[in-house]
This record gives sequence, C-alpha cells and structure tokens, in this order.
Amino acid sequence: MTLTYWIILTGVLFYLLTCWAIVDIARKDFGGIEKKAGWAFIALIPFLGPVLYLVLGYRKGRRAGEVPPA
Repeated sequence: MTLTYWIILTGVLFYLLTCWAIVDIARKDFGGIEKKAGWAFIALIPFLGPVLYLVLGYRKGRRAGEVPPA
C-alpha cells in the first residue's frame, strides 16, 4: 500500500472514531449539560479529541436509565 492509502485509511478511522464518540456522548448522562457540551467539544478536536474522550471521558457518563450500583 502506498502512503496515500495509509493517509486515507487513517483519516477514515479517526472520522469513524469521532462519530462514535459524539453518539456515545449524546446517549450518556454526565450530570449536567455543561459537562456533556465540554466532552462533545473535546471529541470534535481533530485526531486527538476522540482519543482523549476514549481514555478520559468514556467511563464518566452513565447510560440513560442505568441504575448506579448500590
């Protein structure tokens, strides 16, 4: 594969990762709209944003309707 294919493949991978992060943020409750907007803003930063959300923010929110452990 040439360098062009690798660049395109990397771009598509990060685009899909960004879409997944935005959908995941939309489905979760972070305790306030400000926190949700902050994570959405971070996820929209090209290349680095979705990785930051995956590492730092993925476990912070709860799914809607999820019961917290007692």
